[in-house]
Amino acid sequence: KLIKTIICVADGKPVAALIRGDRELNIPKFTRAIGAKETELADPAIVMQVTNAPVGFAGPVGLQASVPIYADSELLQGANYIVGANAADAHSIDVTPDHDFKVEVWADIRTAVAGDRCVRCASGHLTDARGIEVGHIFKLGSKYSDAMGAAVQDMSGTNQTLLMGCYGLGVSRTMAAAVEAHHDDNGILWPISIAPFEVAIVVANAKDENQLQSGETLYQELKSLGIDALLDDREERAGVKFKDMDLIGVPIHVVVGKGLAEGVVEVGLRKDKSGRQSVPFQDAADIISGLVAAEMDLLRPKAKSL
Repeated sequence: KLIKTIICVADGKPVAALIRGDRELNIPKFTRAIGAKETELADPAIVMQVTNAPVGFAGPVGLQASVPIYADSELLQGANYIVGANAADAHSIDVTPDHDFKVEVWADIRTAVAGDRCVRCASGHLTDARGIEVGHIFKLGSKYSDAMGAAVQDMSGTNQTLLMGCYGLGVSRTMAAAVEAHHDDNGILWPISIAPFEVAIVVANAKDENQLQSGETLYQELKSLGIDALLDDREERAGVKFKDMDLIGVPIHVVVGKGLAEGVVEVGLRKDKSGRQSVPFQDAADIISGLVAAEMDLLRPKAKSL
């Protein structure tokens, strides 16, 4: 039941934008709707100048005639609104657009939110979803081709300046997008194709010479197979190292711990801790290599039969 009157400056002149009290003004949409080149919120001095009131108490009734009023089309659905009275700490009640004040243009100038009705159909509603920008496409026009004298001849033999464009994919943006899509409460779940390491070997007790030597041996075997491995041989508590490996998100985890006394190490996927298994140490490199290959295969596009 409340109309917010927002004073803006469009191409250097004060204008008023009206939206429902629980809505937000969308400046780009508003700028296009009024045919302006540039629009910004008015500062408190301009608000006081055109309304004789501090920010927060502007209203469409009695506003200076030189200030055009543009209203969001949603306000057409109601009447008897509450509006600012253009005086400090004062509001007016039972105000109806196009009855108590003139609207210059009705347009969609509010920020859309989930639940809004679809503007193209009668029954649909808008939903929202998170996204991340991983690239850009720019139209450069002739700015650089003019400077470089870059031109081609058309069919009539007339020189035409090239129209240029460019695109870019950001490596850091792509990494951020991957983390956004692949993570859990414990940290990152890197897809193996872009993981900084494919395998993390955690030596549970670096003070145990047998565990330390076995971890180093397995590390060298994996490297000889062309597998990028990370050896965590820090003199740190095992729980801390496990937590760090979860946070880093290396796809395949290997734990060289107490099981070594029985000739086994623990192998499993970061994304599926329930599926971890004890494997013979002498077979560990081959088993891990098979896991790496299987994870890589999951990411390859599958051929479709015609």
